Parts: sequence; structure tokens; C-alpha cells
Amino acid sequence: MSTWKKLTSKQLFLPIFCMILVMAVNVVYDVANGNFAFSFFSISVKNGVLFGRLIDVLNRGSEIAILAIGMTLVVSASAGTDISVGSVMALAASFCCMILAGFGVSSANELAAPLIVGVLAGILLGCLCGAFNGFLVSYLNVQPMVATLILYSAARAIGLLLCNNLIVYIRDDSYKFFGGYLGFIPTPIVIAAICIAIMSILLKKTALGLYIQSVGINKKASRIAGLNSERIIFVCYIVCGLCAGIAGIVNSSRIYSADSNNIGLSYELDAILSVALGGNSLGGGKFSLAGSIIGAYTIQAITTTLYAVGVSSDQAPVFKAIIVIIIVAIQAPPVKAYWKKRNAQKALAKGGIA
Repeated sequence: MSTWKKLTSKQLFLPIFCMILVMAVNVVYDVANGNFAFSFFSISVKNGVLFGRLIDVLNRGSEIAILAIGMTLVVSASAGTDISVGSVMALAASFCCMILAGFGVSSANELAAPLIVGVLAGILLGCLCGAFNGFLVSYLNVQPMVATLILYSAARAIGLLLCNNLIVYIRDDSYKFFGGYLGFIPTPIVIAAICIAIMSILLKKTALGLYIQSVGINKKASRIAGLNSERIIFVCYIVCGLCAGIAGIVNSSRIYSADSNNIGLSYELDAILSVALGGNSLGGGKFSLAGSIIGAYTIQAITTTLYAVGVSSDQAPVFKAIIVIIIVAIQAPPVKAYWKKRNAQKALAKGGIA
């Protein structure tokens, strides 16, 4: 096997290649506009905090990276996607802000409850939403997209009911910490790093990763082998809800308010695209958490690049959808079978000539 074939066969080839491609586009764009070629990578300290486009990508892409953790496990175990994560983000943020501000209050300068109580309540609600989705998928055998469509439609409405159809503002500085800065580093980057580290250690130091892949490849065979397939899928959806809850708190803290209509809007598309871009099959089975994380930050880099070249926020999802279609088509079994057959024919032809 040639070096190129060995390289392209690696699971991380696709996400790394896409990341390099996006960076190259930024370099070309900067050169075309008469700017420093590598200004995209420039990092400086302004007003005591890190500043730069790369820092902005890492900062703004933190919520997507957190969601990608849970989405990776869900896709691998159940061969389906959780399309409710964006709405669950909004619901968790609304519940948190409602507790911190006090029920019926639209703006609070002082917290009505301890910060830790509101934050944990929002995250716990995210876990409950994940448990609801997991119960439908694992124990009732409802198709993942159909099961998660319930909260996709209802979670934002529930969030609005909790906040009395108002945008609840939390003006206490302590709540702004999760979307602000820890020293000179953006706090969302630190939170995302902690979540990634914990999940990576958990998957490497325990058999959970192997169990998830086994169930995703063949649920019935895993059950015969002694694995509780339903429980494993159920746990994956709880983790996905947990990640959505954390991402919702971070996103809410950025704007120090609960806007149920806009928090997490279209984030489910970004999370799914991160998993696909990470070289993971949407049909379940073997997965790469590192690939999904790279994919998540690549998505944010694509978004930042689209805005830089003049694409509006309304048009950006169209380009992302096109990318999803291309990636899914590349990973489709018939396409893979075609290229495998073609490579085999070429190898056979070379052998015949020799």
C-alpha cells in the first residue's frame, strides 16, 4: 500500500484535511485583501485578554465542541442523531435563569438563588431531557430522529413558559463568568477542554468506548455477548443531554440572559456536521472523539470564514447543509464500495501488466 493510501485511510484524515483547507482559504483571502498572510493565526493580548481570530474560533466553537462529545456517542451507539440538542440548550438556560432571577422576574440585578443551584438545575434538566430521549430510543425502539423530534419542537416552548414568554436577564457579574474570562483565557475554552479531557479519560480508561462501538456495530450480537445494549444507548443519550445542558449555560452566560427563541438555534446541525466531518460514520459503530472535536472547531472556522467573506448569517446554514450532503455522500456505502472496487481493478491491472 502506498504512503498516500495509508494516509487517506486514517480516520482523522478527513477532519484534518478540512481544517487545513479552511485555514488555506483564510490565508488566500488575507493575501487577496493586502493583509498579512498568516493574520488568521496571529494572537495578541488586548485589555488583559487573549485576542485574535484563532482565539475567536476556539471561543465561539466551544459550545459546538461540547455538543459534539455527546452527539458522537449517540451516533455511534444508536446509528441516529439527536436533533433536540439546540432546543435542550435553550430549555436548560431558561430553567437556570428562571431560578437565578426568581419566577416571574424578567431582569435581576441580584441572584434570587445561589449561582451553583441555578447552574446545576439547568444541567440536571438537560440530563433529564437526554434520559427522555434515551428511554424512547433504547427501550421503546423509537427511531432516534423521531424520538428527539419531540423535544426539538417542545423544549423551546417549555423554556418560554418557564420565563413567562420573556427574555430573562441576569445582570449579576458572577453569572457572566461562564461566558467571560478565566484570567486572560476565555472561560468557554477552559470548560470545553475540561469536558473533552474527562470524556477522553473515561473512554480510554474504561470499557465504555468499546461497549458503545460494539452496540453500534451490531446491537443484537452485543446483547448475545452479554452487553446491556439498551442501557448503553440510554447512557449515551443522558451524556448528550448533559453536554447540551452545559453548552446552554455557557451560551446563556455570554449574553447574560435566557432567550429561548435564539439560544442554540441550528446548533444541532453544527453538532451533527462535526461528527460527520470528524470521519465518523452516521450509521453507527467505530467513532473518533478527536475527529469530532476537530470537526467542531472546523465548523466554527468555516462560519467565521463565511462571515469574513461577506456571507450573511441567514445564508451560512445553506453552505453548511451543502457540506453535510457532500460528506454524507462520500461516506455512503455504495460510494465506498465503488472506490474499493475501482482500486482493486487498478491493482489487478497493474499485476497483469507486470
